[in-house]
Amino acid sequence: MEELAPGVWHPRGRPNWIINVYLAGDVLIDAATKYSAGLILGQLDGRELSELALTHVHPDHQGSAKEICEERSIPLACHEDDVDAMEGRRPTQEASPRHPANIIARRLFQGPPRKVDRVLREGDEVAGFKVIHAPGHARGQVIYFRESDRVAISGDIINNMHTLTGVPGLHEPPKVYTYDPEENRRSARKLAALKPSLICPGHGKPIRDMDKFQRFVEKLPDP
Repeated sequence: MEELAPGVWHPRGRPNWIINVYLAGDVLIDAATKYSAGLILGQLDGRELSELALTHVHPDHQGSAKEICEERSIPLACHEDDVDAMEGRRPTQEASPRHPANIIARRLFQGPPRKVDRVLREGDEVAGFKVIHAPGHARGQVIYFRESDRVAISGDIINNMHTLTGVPGLHEPPKVYTYDPEENRRSARKLAALKPSLICPGHGKPIRDMDKFQRFVEKLPDP
């Protein structure tokens, strides 16, 4: 694993940096796809885990949640607006559900429903990070923000790679996966207003050039 900031690690993916999970203290953040549990848990062998917290409940972020929670006997947490999706009462992906890209994502990535043990709300704390609701890409998407050093774990508000080509660069999440792009832009502005020092996105390498990130957000179309 690579340490990105004090107490924040990145377990390697396969391929690396395509679908990210993070370890903040003893809390695993996100669970990648339904085939990722072995790779993730193998890198966490010998480490204590207290919780699995999701940035949002999409197939490529909740995929191994049930398996990891059961294997390590830990609770599952997500924002209150994504509880129904995680527990199987609402589709995990509301944007363009019949689009081929989403049909494939559900078949390849989505894991089984699982009871949410801890319902997160605005202002809660996870591993020293404040929970900030940032919907648009998903109803219950959140930013985990640590005020002491301004590190943000931000889910898919902004990607640092092109999701089709894998080429590095700042992008909005594709509309086919985003139920409300205008709301997501408001969430991107909310992220920028935090003045982060480091952004750990759901896809792509960590964002460290904050001037470039701020310029990117400033150029987004107004909602």
